[in-house]
Amino acid sequence: MDGSRQGLNHIDGDRASNEMSIETHNSTPSTPNRLSVENGGKGRRIIINVSGLRFETYDKTLGQFPETLLGCEARREFYYDSESNEYFFDRNRSSFEAILFFYQSNGKLVRPNGVPFYVFTEEVKFFELGREHLQRLEIEEGYIADDKPILPTNKTQRKIWEFFEYPDSSLPARLLALWSVSVILLSIVVFCLETLPSIRCLEDKSGPGCEKYNNNNNNNNTTSDKGLTAEKKDYDVWFVIEILCITWFTFEYLVRLLSAPQKLVFLRSFLNIIDLVAILPYYITLPMKEAPVTSLTVLRVIRLVRVFRIFKLSRHSKGLQVLGYTLRSSSRELAMLIFFLLIGVILFASAVYYAEQDSPESNFTSIPDAFWWAVVTMTTVGYGDMTPKTFGGKIVGSICAISGVLTIALPVPVIVSNFNYFYKREELNQSLEMAENGEYDMEGNEGFNGPLVSPSGHMAANAYESLDEVGVKAETPV
Repeated sequence: MDGSRQGLNHIDGDRASNEMSIETHNSTPSTPNRLSVENGGKGRRIIINVSGLRFETYDKTLGQFPETLLGCEARREFYYDSESNEYFFDRNRSSFEAILFFYQSNGKLVRPNGVPFYVFTEEVKFFELGREHLQRLEIEEGYIADDKPILPTNKTQRKIWEFFEYPDSSLPARLLALWSVSVILLSIVVFCLETLPSIRCLEDKSGPGCEKYNNNNNNNNTTSDKGLTAEKKDYDVWFVIEILCITWFTFEYLVRLLSAPQKLVFLRSFLNIIDLVAILPYYITLPMKEAPVTSLTVLRVIRLVRVFRIFKLSRHSKGLQVLGYTLRSSSRELAMLIFFLLIGVILFASAVYYAEQDSPESNFTSIPDAFWWAVVTMTTVGYGDMTPKTFGGKIVGSICAISGVLTIALPVPVIVSNFNYFYKREELNQSLEMAENGEYDMEGNEGFNGPLVSPSGHMAANAYESLDEVGVKAETPV
């Protein structure tokens, strides 16, 4: 064989048999039962048979990690087959490619495609590659450190904290979480219905659509005292519902704050900041309603902040959490997308302005005015409110549309890949919870019954890869 070929070489069975017979014939008594050839200081060239598949490497390559099974000659001697002059391991063949690549790459451990994570970790433990490399693999696969939640020391305070913060801790906690979600949805519905002219115009008669609404009421003779009284009662009902929702949100936030084991950590939490932002607008606008001079614009902006209540659902919605993880992990791709769009908007807005400058019917009075057209065109929305009139402008518009498609399409696959990764991770978390509780999934399949802790014992099983659909987040060819 060519001695310059170092690494993971699959040897044909007939060829290996012929070479072994030649080596056995030429071997001297001083080197019995060993297939060894000195080669340029790389050490002996040895053959490792893994369940019938032979691999060839150098002794020096394995010796880089003497603390491992293959790196220590004394320990691997137990698996030496004197009849075939090779080391034999009855282990997973696909996993051994990555094991040997670990030695060849000076410590890079990557799970191969098609090998379940738990199967691969069993091979890593068998060949004694070390707990440090195993933990690094677990982190790359999506495991997180098993940080035990900090609970209050006071027994009553701990029960209250678990009751409000951990819905899966008990049945009453689940019912409380369901009630909280219902109140959030109700508040969002009220927030949307308050914008109807029949409700909004009772308070702000100068708002959009109020003039038409009042005219229709005058034409239909619905402005009688009886009609106004009925509308006022409807408005009061929505107002009462809003007060009840705010009361519950305030009570929930204060109870969780008072029972939290770490108050500063609680206040800095992103979800808790959203809870506070959803509550404050009501208390800010309450005294402003009684003020003799109040800016309606300020009131509307503050009231708009109430829409952040919808993000309160992320505490109870796994789907919104997956979306949040995806956006956070794709921050670089999103920043790159915005940067590309910004460059394209400036270029094409300038180009279409000068291309349309000689046209008396041009809609592009300045380059900043053309920014809107460039954004709409690059994102392929195309409202048609601003369109080029000249031939040159249409050429610029065509190039702008094509460039927008290409610009948006480049980072999107990475974002989609991140979403699939977190989505599969969340699906597996649910399977693990079902398996831990002895439950079954909706399709009647038995829940995943794998280990609930990582193979090294230092990571939580929050990110196992599925044993049916295996994918590696960061793939490296072996």
